[in-house]
Amino acid sequence: MTISKPPIPPGLLPEGLSDRLPPQAEASARLARRVLDTVASHGYERVMPPLAEFEDTLTHRLKSARAQDLLRVVDPVSQRSLALRPDMTAQVGRIASTRLASAARPLRLSYSGPVIRLRANQLRPERERLQVGAELIGTDSVAAAVEIVNVAIEALQAAGVTGITIDFTLPDLIDTLAAGPLPLAAEDIERVRAGLDAKDAGALARLGAKAAAYLPLIEAAGPFHAAMERLEASSAALGGAIDSRIAGLRAIAKPIGWDITLTLDPTERHGFEYQNWFGFSIFADGFVGEIGRGGSYAIVRADGGEEAAMGFSLYPDPLIDAGFGHEAPRRLFLPVGHDAARAAALRMEGWRTVAALSHADDGATLRCSHWLDGAEPRAF
Repeated sequence: MTISKPPIPPGLLPEGLSDRLPPQAEASARLARRVLDTVASHGYERVMPPLAEFEDTLTHRLKSARAQDLLRVVDPVSQRSLALRPDMTAQVGRIASTRLASAARPLRLSYSGPVIRLRANQLRPERERLQVGAELIGTDSVAAAVEIVNVAIEALQAAGVTGITIDFTLPDLIDTLAAGPLPLAAEDIERVRAGLDAKDAGALARLGAKAAAYLPLIEAAGPFHAAMERLEASSAALGGAIDSRIAGLRAIAKPIGWDITLTLDPTERHGFEYQNWFGFSIFADGFVGEIGRGGSYAIVRADGGEEAAMGFSLYPDPLIDAGFGHEAPRRLFLPVGHDAARAAALRMEGWRTVAALSHADDGATLRCSHWLDGAEPRAF
């Protein structure tokens, strides 16, 4: 027996998906434009990858996502499985390594568009999110990191964000130490990572002396300068094993303005699965969770090799919901029989005009702030 499903109400959307209505849709576009204009002023050129790609090629580049975590469909043309992008960084890497493989390096690219996740989380219940960012391809040097971090800060400030915190991390620090001065068996590396992520000193101690050697890294977290001193002490005890990483972090932090709060958590790995020597999360006062992240990583070239890269992604939806990007528009109501030439001139001055289609139209009801009285705008 076939059980019929009740009809879907016309306004109902799938869980985690929503419409953006006026004025939020306009605010979203405005905020994204401010970010893109800022990164463009530093030489980043925009690319626009498609919303979906072949699942095989997308998952090959998404080191932090599994195929079963992607929203997939079957392409009726190729009869192959497609995946809707959960992240645009991997797509930019594909573009750089194929269509722009012969472009001069370092290659600066920017992007903006929606991404969709199969599942949401408790902090961010939405499954569709706006992602805006920039990628610097061809180098993962300290100079590149300095540029990326400061462009990200400048972009957020251009969007009106204040109270910014940058939290630095060294995503591959445990792998580096485990392969060198603090050796660990392969089966113990994930346990040590879990203990460090939870800041659980007892768990590390229970794993034995080799794992306990990582305990000082728990203390090397917190406000940047104090945490860096503790990290430097740990490095000195290991014969300077991570001095180059420390010098890199110092150089990245040096040009950042005094109004930006800096913190350090050298072993943070959540969300940094594909970054290597350097990563950072971006927070802002009044918002729960991060509003962006970035760092160094490697993209897969067409020949199977890897190319160094650096970048950041912003997820501005919480900012938009909080009112960032919103502006009171100058909407001018044009009554029937208005002067069309004068209306055109006013649009050139920045007015948004709403023309009456009949004498019954009311400017105030149509959310206009002014009406055209002869040749001059008048406030309602």
